[in-house]
Amino acid sequence: MKLSREMRAFEARIGHSFSRPELLVRALTHGSISSASRPDNQRLEFLGDRVLGLVMAEALLLQDPEATEGQLAPRFNALVRKETCADVAREIDLGSVLKLGRSEMMSGGRRKQALLGDAMEAVIAAVYRDAGFDAARDMILRLWGERIERVEADARDPKTALQEWAQARGGRPPSYDLVARSGPDHAPVFTIAVRLDSGEEARASAGSKRQAEQAAAQLLLNELEGRR
Repeated sequence: MKLSREMRAFEARIGHSFSRPELLVRALTHGSISSASRPDNQRLEFLGDRVLGLVMAEALLLQDPEATEGQLAPRFNALVRKETCADVAREIDLGSVLKLGRSEMMSGGRRKQALLGDAMEAVIAAVYRDAGFDAARDMILRLWGERIERVEADARDPKTALQEWAQARGGRPPSYDLVARSGPDHAPVFTIAVRLDSGEEARASAGSKRQAEQAAAQLLLNELEGRR
């Protein structure tokens, strides 16, 4: 199989040239365009998630030999969560080479966090199957880069940080309410309001309830910390 110019450029961005290019094609094929002769990337995504987890667990142990399991767990979660995978995918412009069906393309699939995160995991698995664990680890560590070094600061997600902020001041945990849902079924938009006992509130919208909650929590945190 001969790769297109765009796919070869993507190989350069991830730093791996495939001896089995069909693995890369499969990693970038979404279910909306898959067929019997063109399988999608779901199986590779499953494998890539596990490879990423092993690489990050090892990297964290090496980075901080004194850290306890309780300290390592949130750092690990911050590095392997779908949002982080999607951020890495955006940095290497993975969306530009995703193979999508027409409906998914029309609904902005190349920018969707879930699709980008899944495809990033599938690419990891493709490299692993093409060249082995060492090649996959080298690519992961290169692409995740400084995220590993600064992970302690990133480990607390906004919802956790906001809850700790409220409880440190004697308040109850924040409440999250769905105030609106818009968009078609295949591309919904959720608007979430987060509120504190003291009356502060913020709202945010995203493609999933979890993402909207995290975004609202971050907005409120920014506002609260700006008052200090």
